[in-house]
Amino acid sequence: MITNIITMNYIIDFLKNFNPVIQALLATCFTWFVTALGAATVFMTKQTSRKLLDSMLGFAGGVMIAASFWSLLAPAIEMSADNKFASWLPALVGFLTGGIFLRIVDKILPHLHPRQDIKDAEGIKTTWQKTTLLILAITLHNIPEGLAVGVAFGALAAGYPSITLVGAITLAIGIGIQNFPEGLAVSMPLRREGLSRLKSFWYGQLSGIVEPIAGVMGAAIVIVVQPLLPYALGFAAGAMIFVVVEDVIPESQSNGNVDLATIGAMVGFALMMVLDVAFG
Repeated sequence: MITNIITMNYIIDFLKNFNPVIQALLATCFTWFVTALGAATVFMTKQTSRKLLDSMLGFAGGVMIAASFWSLLAPAIEMSADNKFASWLPALVGFLTGGIFLRIVDKILPHLHPRQDIKDAEGIKTTWQKTTLLILAITLHNIPEGLAVGVAFGALAAGYPSITLVGAITLAIGIGIQNFPEGLAVSMPLRREGLSRLKSFWYGQLSGIVEPIAGVMGAAIVIVVQPLLPYALGFAAGAMIFVVVEDVIPESQSNGNVDLATIGAMVGFALMMVLDVAFG
């Protein structure tokens, strides 16, 4: 515990030297790095235990659900306490808008989930290869994660007591932890499709490059237009919940490992809750 506190204090002191946009960039580069670590597993094996992967995907889903509430929706509601209509309204509007937006992108962008055959690819019909469609699926779902981290750091500029640097760092750590199985979930199917280990790793880590991009955009937008902050927090939460319900949970339970995936989700949720309450 003492080591954890010292480490957190070091991170805080380091990030204090930068403005929120740079903080968001550094934080999302960390989450991208963890995605790359997950993808690097392909150098050690051509395939991984399906039970282990499903447990890890369930864990990732649990982290994302917890982060959506503790780090995004709850602060959005708290900072809207003076709203003359209802404190929950901005968070609700942002939450539903985030889900609707991702659904629209989901219908347009061609992509393929690992559990699907190429004939079941979603989005606009295309002649792209299966490997490209697999990469795009994870890339699409990394956008809300980067956006969530970026909005959390950008919110620091508004000075709301419900948004703290420690809380934003905790969110980045949580997102980073759950990015490991996501990197794994990209590189392994690509390896099974016949790509070399190096190419499988390269495209696996590349799926996380959108996180720094989305993070910087999210931070910059909420700094420039601060009244949109509670809506932006809700939007990021809605987009993440959409990803969890539409893809992460179904994928984790598609191979019959329902109990393991559920336990993983519970552990992930509990860990993120503890991180946010203990450090946020």
